[in-house]
Amino acid sequence: MFLRLLFVLLIALNIAVGAWLLLGQDDVHGRSATDVGVPELRLLSERPTPPSLAPPVPTPATTTAPAASTPPPAATPRQTSYTCLALGPFATQADLRSARGALGGQAARMRSRQEQTTQTSGWWVYLPGGGSREKALELGRRLSAANVGEYFIVSGGDQPNTVSLGLFKDPANARRRREQVVAAGFPAQMVERTESVPEYWLDVVLADGHGDWRSRVRGVGSHSTGCF
Repeated sequence: MFLRLLFVLLIALNIAVGAWLLLGQDDVHGRSATDVGVPELRLLSERPTPPSLAPPVPTPATTTAPAASTPPPAATPRQTSYTCLALGPFATQADLRSARGALGGQAARMRSRQEQTTQTSGWWVYLPGGGSREKALELGRRLSAANVGEYFIVSGGDQPNTVSLGLFKDPANARRRREQVVAAGFPAQMVERTESVPEYWLDVVLADGHGDWRSRVRGVGSHSTGCF
């Protein structure tokens, strides 16, 4: 009796185990272990790598083109040097303007200027008059008596009451006149007369090698002057 009961229990136990194996193992039949609508949990090592974290794909090395050869530096232009001259003196302003026109295309710079200069106006032969008008007239009468003509009494200026015997451009002629009067017995004197007159100059700046100004302006000299 006991053996039958034990046999029946074993059979029932086998049936229960078989039912549990058949109905209780969800993963054996491919069903999800989570409820419907709940996302499945996965380990980080099981998740796919996002594109942004993917290891960089090595790109083929770019071959650097050889640098173009550097052209040689341009030659430094030769610096032009200049000569500064003063041309003149010109006798008149018209001569000065003519020279400016002749050098207009040749000179780098030009400027005109006027200066006052002292020049010889002649040579004067005379007799001192003695300081008064009466003495000068008396001296004149004596000259006439000695056949020394061509004289006159100076009444004004810086030497009044002087007996003038002539003004000469050529100093040789002045010396001959003085010797003639001295030979007649009168103490004639000879002196150079000067006057202040304007003279005109043209200052020019000429590039070296292009300064043949003499072919364009004639009749005047030149000297070095300060550049401007």
